[in-house]
Amino acid sequence: MTTRLEMKNMTKMYGNFIANDSISLSLKAGEVHAVVGENGAGKTTLMRMLYGMEQPTSGEIFIDGKRVNFANPNDAIKNRIGMVHQHFMLFPDFTAAENIVIGHEPRQAGFFNRKQATKLVQELVEKYQIPVRPNAKTADCSVGEQQRIEILKVLYQGADIIILDEPSAVLTPIEVKGLLKTIRQLADQGKSIILITHKLREVMEVADHMTVLRNGKVTGTVSKEQTSVDELAKLMVGRELHDLTERVQMNGDAILEIKNVTVQEKGNKPLLDDISLTVNRGEIVGIAGVSGNGQSELLQVISGLRSVKKGTIHVDGKDMTNQSVLSIRQAGLSHIPEDRYLWGAAKQATVEETALMGYHKKPQYRSYSFLRKAPFRKLVNGWIEKFEIKAGSLEEKAGNLSGGNLQKLIVARELGQEMPILIAAEPTRGVDIGAMEYIHEALIEKRNKGEAVLLVSSELSEIMSLSDRILVMYEGKIVGEVNRQNATEEAISVLMAGGNHHESKK
Repeated sequence: MTTRLEMKNMTKMYGNFIANDSISLSLKAGEVHAVVGENGAGKTTLMRMLYGMEQPTSGEIFIDGKRVNFANPNDAIKNRIGMVHQHFMLFPDFTAAENIVIGHEPRQAGFFNRKQATKLVQELVEKYQIPVRPNAKTADCSVGEQQRIEILKVLYQGADIIILDEPSAVLTPIEVKGLLKTIRQLADQGKSIILITHKLREVMEVADHMTVLRNGKVTGTVSKEQTSVDELAKLMVGRELHDLTERVQMNGDAILEIKNVTVQEKGNKPLLDDISLTVNRGEIVGIAGVSGNGQSELLQVISGLRSVKKGTIHVDGKDMTNQSVLSIRQAGLSHIPEDRYLWGAAKQATVEETALMGYHKKPQYRSYSFLRKAPFRKLVNGWIEKFEIKAGSLEEKAGNLSGGNLQKLIVARELGQEMPILIAAEPTRGVDIGAMEYIHEALIEKRNKGEAVLLVSSELSEIMSLSDRILVMYEGKIVGEVNRQNATEEAISVLMAGGNHHESKK
């Protein structure tokens, strides 16, 4: 296979900070090359330089042996490079065909030729075997189909090199399988794919070669045959990962009870439709589902961030329906929120102030009306060391931390509350593998102490590895329950897509 792309000694500096340190990468025609690494390893910066969104401090890019310089993404597109971003850039009221041809529309007598656009897109669908309905309005398409529209858009623009940025982040497991099949088909037809991801099992399934980054440097470039998931993880983290602690057999009573809860906004279908569930002491209950099926609203009503129209919520035997956030926390509930910026922190607060949230009323950190900062700072510094939180000082603004480091601070704060119930929503979103391992271990330890965890995660592997029971939500309802022993990816995937138990057992 001929070499299509070479990036040689790519370095990017922001002041004295080295984001990319002399990184080299080559890509052949018909190859899938994964770029993997922890949060902040330099993956995105490297791809932004390739796509003309950033200018390298030093280094060279060659396309088909010719040195190139990209001032902006248009230059990259002219050199047959396309990028599918993690957050789609589609117009919801346009059809699939209109979104695909936008900027390069076929015209007749100066006017947009919609019929020709549909024909061209249908030809692409057939050529690359990527299932998309050209005349479907994008707003009516599933997330998986919207992603396929984005892929067809870069193919329509003539891309031979396609960068996919965390492409499976918002997909159901069934859609992920379809995506991996599409990637492989594109490679078999001669396209070159760069896959940016942290999901190592997907990497091993679809990639031919992998470049691993850590702290802005290459720690290894390996072929699929030369490596394994464990070896890739070691290259990413710099050490061996450990197995999770064994779970102790627990038979606790119910500590969190939700009965017949309904949340409905005026004139719309219910966001939560007669939801009932219990979480017992010594149990992790996982909630699986495609984002937007009521998980967020459920956590908001439990934690006091949203009121309930009908139904009841009991925390440790106390009726906490429609009570204040403070009252619910004092009843025994801590909460790792899914949106760290909206619910978990104040960007203008310092690291110390962010860590203090929820602790300022605890007697061991108060003396009359004053805060006792010395013992609290000792606690926070312990969290920073344990979770390897990268912060300049306790006085640094929380908004200046990377997303992953802020997430680690919030997780440490909520675990440190030592409440009998923890709501953990996307607890490892944006954190590196090493911190993920520690968070998973902490959740198991909390369970083994006889406390309760309600876990919501878009990572099905996380749900399956941690949960004692798994509830699946679809369109505001709980559509199925699977225990740990019977949980399979296939069974849960069918439920997530709106199927039923019978279908999941086929």
